[in-house]
Amino acid sequence: MSCEKLLVENLLDLTKTDAASIFDGVTYPFEVLPLIGKYITETLIPSLDKEKFEEKGENVWIAKSATVAPSALINGPCVIFDDAEIRHCAFIRGNAIVGRGSVVGNSTELKNCLIFDSVQVPHYNYVGDSVLGYKSHMGAGAITANIKADKSNVTVRIGDEAIPTGLRKMGGILGDYADVGCNSVITPGSVIARHSNVYPLSFVRGYIPENSIYKNKNEVVEKYTTD
Repeated sequence: MSCEKLLVENLLDLTKTDAASIFDGVTYPFEVLPLIGKYITETLIPSLDKEKFEEKGENVWIAKSATVAPSALINGPCVIFDDAEIRHCAFIRGNAIVGRGSVVGNSTELKNCLIFDSVQVPHYNYVGDSVLGYKSHMGAGAITANIKADKSNVTVRIGDEAIPTGLRKMGGILGDYADVGCNSVITPGSVIARHSNVYPLSFVRGYIPENSIYKNKNEVVEKYTTD
């Protein structure tokens, strides 16, 4: 039996990525992490409109409308989509998909990750073995930690339930519109659901429900709005 809150459709809008087909037959978002590299080379790159993309290295394709700083280092396999911005000294280590209009900022490092459209990781971020949903944002210095201290496989914990990933390396899953405050650490296997906010300087572990504000591990409150 699957955990409903962690289902792909409950965390991510697949109309907001050109890599939606990687999720075919997938139950949880973390299941795509071992597939990203092969998906880029065998499915994504062959499907690109070569009139709109340029090959900038081995298995590195960048939309002509994207902006890439001369100081950025990009290793393949990697695809960067329309109107994305790759800023000064960004380091993309490979197995990375950067969505339309997304920002990979100064000194930010990506590795084995799927970045949906309009995502911002704009200042000194590390995003490894992670999926970042539509319009999610990581504040300056916020990072995903992707490996446990004892190097054992990562589990995703939600309440008293532990969902095994079978992965030794997994960072975080950010649902659509999730927002992580500056200098926060997203520990291995953490999931921040849609429209949730994490306070700056937070140490996040486990599952944060949608429409929540994470203040600390003992204080996660529901958002409310006034009309």
